[in-house]
Amino acid sequence: MESENGESQVQIHLKTKQQHYAVPDVPYSIEASVTTSELTTFVNTLLEQSLSGDHKTPIEFDFLVFGIEYLRGRLCDHLREKSISFEDAIEIEYLERFPAPEPQDCLLHDDWVSAVEANDKWILTGCYDNTINLWTNKGAHILTIPGHTMPVKAVTWVSLDGDKGKFISCSQDQTAMLWDWSIENNSVECISVCKGHERGIDCVGVSPNRKRFATGSWDTMLKIWSTDSGETIAGTSKRSKTEDSSVKTPQITLQGHRECISAVQWMDDETLITSSWDHTMKVWDLSLEGIKTEISTNKSIFDASYSHLCRLIITASADKNLRLYDPRINRKFNEDTHEKLRFYIKMLTESSVVRNTYLGHQQWIQTVMWSTTEEYLFVSGSYDHQNKLWDIRSPKAPLYDLIGHGDKVLDIDWSNPKYIVSGGADNTVRVYKSRKALIKADHSDSN
Repeated sequence: MESENGESQVQIHLKTKQQHYAVPDVPYSIEASVTTSELTTFVNTLLEQSLSGDHKTPIEFDFLVFGIEYLRGRLCDHLREKSISFEDAIEIEYLERFPAPEPQDCLLHDDWVSAVEANDKWILTGCYDNTINLWTNKGAHILTIPGHTMPVKAVTWVSLDGDKGKFISCSQDQTAMLWDWSIENNSVECISVCKGHERGIDCVGVSPNRKRFATGSWDTMLKIWSTDSGETIAGTSKRSKTEDSSVKTPQITLQGHRECISAVQWMDDETLITSSWDHTMKVWDLSLEGIKTEISTNKSIFDASYSHLCRLIITASADKNLRLYDPRINRKFNEDTHEKLRFYIKMLTESSVVRNTYLGHQQWIQTVMWSTTEEYLFVSGSYDHQNKLWDIRSPKAPLYDLIGHGDKVLDIDWSNPKYIVSGGADNTVRVYKSRKALIKADHSDSN
């Protein structure tokens, strides 16, 4: 049967996992040319009818065709692209659209902001003027911390317990510094200077148990350190002649990359993944002190993020595209070490398949990070001055553009589910409130 515009009609089944929005489970015949906005109107009309007028506020929905990919245009075009017959019953899952994050604050710095990380109500930033800064998530500046002699390229929290905090900063001056922060006294102390890299440090990550951290450098080395401030040179607490702090040396040094290591992420307490400008990602087993597997790509990777929720990796590159990878290391082994080695060797010889590619940025992408609470969502920042919020089921377009920066974006963070935070070459940190996280928090408080 054809409609007035010449397109066929199709039969659909509407499903949802959000049972408070469920509609009668019967087939519906609609025009094949239907769009997301028209489907939204249709579902809201069904809800109003089934709830006898109790449904008064229209809900914005997104629609997954066969549970795989969001509809981003006309249904008929989607079906043709995926070679799905118009004669088939089309299963469409609908879900409430993730609300748009709201711009909240602009934190002004004296130079480029190249590193950001939020934790609870605090934001830690690293700057090209060699300083670290502490802010509240409401935009109040707490401290400016000197110490490094070159730009700070990475920062991360180790712990935050009541009136005490511990964090790490990494710099082009080839050092990482471990800091203790007394929140009550608003004072910081550098408790360790980590020395061992021969070129600037570009990335840092703390293990899930918070006992170790890893750094990646332009010297191509991956180094593992203890977060224990008592572990220093030769097991002593020898003080540096130039700094009132202990000099720390690495527990492990791992070699394998050929160019700068751009990201380091802990998959568990003994497994890390690194990305590099050498077009590869490597998964490392610290118990073996070696490489588990390598994922080869055809582009330099400027950043990579591993999700503990969906166990996938998203990467940022110079070609304006984001790519989704599966590290494929979830196979369980017995205690036979030879079986492990055989599997690892096989993995090294296999080409890795890109699960999806995400198009939307206009210049190279510098930074990317998964949500820690929403398994399908991630954010990215680019030299095109924009941040974008993505759903892995929507490869053709981001969910939202997060505007505000006046120059290239250098780092983005979503460690705190309530806030997306980014730093840029416009000397600012932009803070966006995640309305969904705040709504969840309000609901839990009311309960």
